[in-house]
Amino acid sequence: MRSPPLRGMPLAVLLALTPAARADAIGPLAPPGAPASAFPKPDRPVAEIVSPIWATEKERDAVKEADQIVAGLGLKPGMSVADLGAGSGYHTVRLARMLGPDGRVFAQDVMPDYLDGLAKRVRKEGLQNVTLVRGEPHDPRLPAGSVDAAILVHMYHEIAQPFAFLHNLVPALKPGARVGIVDLDRPIGEHGTRPALLRCEVAAMGYAEVSFTKLTGDIGYLAVFKPPTEAARTPPGQIKICPAPKG
Repeated sequence: MRSPPLRGMPLAVLLALTPAARADAIGPLAPPGAPASAFPKPDRPVAEIVSPIWATEKERDAVKEADQIVAGLGLKPGMSVADLGAGSGYHTVRLARMLGPDGRVFAQDVMPDYLDGLAKRVRKEGLQNVTLVRGEPHDPRLPAGSVDAAILVHMYHEIAQPFAFLHNLVPALKPGARVGIVDLDRPIGEHGTRPALLRCEVAAMGYAEVSFTKLTGDIGYLAVFKPPTEAARTPPGQIKICPAPKG
């Protein structure tokens, strides 16, 4: 079954709006989750969001970035996938084509300008299975039970409230869902996340590692996690802060 359109608004109508009106329409699909104030901040820097892309699409296609992620997560036609931090839509458009008409992509971002540009791209590409989502730094704001998988590609280091974000992501995940995080093995300040730090923070929120793969083409690694159930999520007051990385 396809997921409902954004706020009951067909995508074709949404895309026909002016940029200002569209920005208002691209809003939360779900009630807000736990507030950011309930969670501790990480004992590390947070990278600044500087661009909706991290490399050209030609370069990314040359090393089969999208194909490697699809294979690593076992994504198949008909699934529903959240592209968190969708940016310019590199993965959104490729997932939309691969998942097919019975699949759904939730293209989520916190930057209104990025979503505005992505809305135009989706229209140009003629994609009918994409739902745009305006998230928040601590909450992806996805519909409950809506996705089979979520991908975070070269953006985990930019999440201002990672503990809150991971906590609030859980309700959107269907039973058996997986979360795939792609990042570079380098310091946060260099727009990457050391694997040890990622593992520590994700485990602190009750996620269990399923696999860890070094991707070919010098594009980093893919770490796949099994999320906890809603009942098994780590309460904010019991989160153990990971030590600040040394490099």
